[in-house]
Amino acid sequence: MDELGRKSVVEFKQAEKNKVIVVLDNIRSMHNVGSVFRTSDAFLIEAICLCGYTPQPPHRDIHKTALGATETVDWLYFEQTKDAVIALKQKGYKVYAIEQVENSIPLPDFSTQPTDNIAVVFGNEVEGVNTGILPLCDGCIEIPQLGMKHSLNISVAAGIVLWKLVEPKLKLITR
Repeated sequence: MDELGRKSVVEFKQAEKNKVIVVLDNIRSMHNVGSVFRTSDAFLIEAICLCGYTPQPPHRDIHKTALGATETVDWLYFEQTKDAVIALKQKGYKVYAIEQVENSIPLPDFSTQPTDNIAVVFGNEVEGVNTGILPLCDGCIEIPQLGMKHSLNISVAAGIVLWKLVEPKLKLITR
């Protein structure tokens, strides 16, 4: 484990974070929430906004998949997702819903600058991002898919999107 160069909780808290905030819009599954915490830890994501009825730590079922990431990744709770989006925009974040809608940006075509503050909204497992949230966003990003279902589990979608958002920094680290 020492050879992996893992950060302690203190080192993680002090580390420079990627300027990305995850917004979870009414996620039902505690396992999905825990998985998003774990992925956010892996990519040094700035914070997670838990909104609506999205489960909050501490909870055994969140911790089961988070594996300690609820102790490293900062999180906030908002009763309404719109309040989280408005607060982030007021702080200078560009907010993008991860949703399949007309005029969405295919994820491979989405790019940002390293100085950009980005927030990404992931929606409910069945309903997606609440349609009332979409007009508040700066745009929508879509993960292109080829199969029949055209939907991914929220934790899988979060992994794909967050990796893409931090990929430029990962390339610098692994060179």
